[in-house]
Amino acid sequence: MHSMKRRKIVNKYERNPSEAIHKYVINTEQCNIQRRRIKVGIIGAGFIGPIHIEALRRLGFVEVTAIASGKNTPKKVKQLNILKVYNNYKQLLEDKDIEVIHNCTPNFLHFQINKDILESGKHIISEKPLTTNSVDSGKLVELAKKTRLLNAVNYNYRFYPLVQQIKEMVCNGEIGDIYSIHGSYLQDWLLYETDFNWRVDSNLGGKTRAISDIGSHWCDLVQYITGLKIVKVFGDLNIVHNTRKRANQNIKISTEDYASVLLNFNNDAKGVFTVSQVSPGRKNRLYFEIDGSKKSVCWDQEEPEQLWVGYRDKANEILLRDSNLLSNKVKKYVNYPGGHPEGYLDALYNFMKSFYGDVIKNNFKKNPDYATFVDGHNEVLLCEKILESYKKQKWIEVKCS
Repeated sequence: MHSMKRRKIVNKYERNPSEAIHKYVINTEQCNIQRRRIKVGIIGAGFIGPIHIEALRRLGFVEVTAIASGKNTPKKVKQLNILKVYNNYKQLLEDKDIEVIHNCTPNFLHFQINKDILESGKHIISEKPLTTNSVDSGKLVELAKKTRLLNAVNYNYRFYPLVQQIKEMVCNGEIGDIYSIHGSYLQDWLLYETDFNWRVDSNLGGKTRAISDIGSHWCDLVQYITGLKIVKVFGDLNIVHNTRKRANQNIKISTEDYASVLLNFNNDAKGVFTVSQVSPGRKNRLYFEIDGSKKSVCWDQEEPEQLWVGYRDKANEILLRDSNLLSNKVKKYVNYPGGHPEGYLDALYNFMKSFYGDVIKNNFKKNPDYATFVDGHNEVLLCEKILESYKKQKWIEVKCS
């Protein structure tokens, strides 16, 4: 029996020798990954740091060996079960065993820490925004080019399977000429004046909030999917709570709770998006619709397993996330069979898998599927232009890298 089964396999590869070579190459790469383990350090143990760690541990060939965190998170750090704990991130940078560092700190710390990481000679993943202003983000882009280190910014919504499916549909011409792009990113976690977080402090979060915190995700996503660039903006911003209460103090607020932005794209398509952190019942609803000459598509991050496809002359469709129904190029982003829901953590895992695949191969792609420091710089610049547009009450041109 065993010899007959073996003979059938041999015959299969005799008929298609390229398949045998392909399988051998894959197996060889997998063996190399198993032999080499990448040691990683994390800076920051707030909300997002532990989420990075969870995704990294799923990879199997990445080991989070060190973390640097403030004095106010000892319990959380202990729960993460990481061997080395540093009180100062610069001590972590001196750890020669570590190849990659993740910057998971608040916005105002991003520039200096990212700069120090690159100068220490380690590959880097930074939380967004890359920095709180485009002068600093531009400096990081130049430094990353100089050091020739792999770099990424965590715009993880790119890595949902159905987002990749839409991108493939655009590339294949299935949607046709794109006429308009519209949508929103809505939350309610800052609805009440008693809701307070470091992000509402412009000294810590930056000069914009809803635009840079969640609007940058929306803008990165639609530009990545379509390959189009936003070239002009007109923003309308609103601070719903001019003061917020913290420990019985009234804190003056200078960053927006809400914004709507008109957009012009480089193919003459038009667009608009709304962001809000004061929309009751909307927990984390990133939504977009792309209207083309052949069909429309829309996707909602709170219902990530469904892709709506709209037509003029026939019934609309709902495409479910199932590898058997998706394009071949998209299948690598699917981790479980259809009917086994994949969400936020799976998208982050896909991002890590893509980035660390390049680390393993020391591969510097010109246009990787993850956002690089160049993309991060462009998003910082775009947010600044939206704020400038609102202040000047006019259209502002956007010239990105």
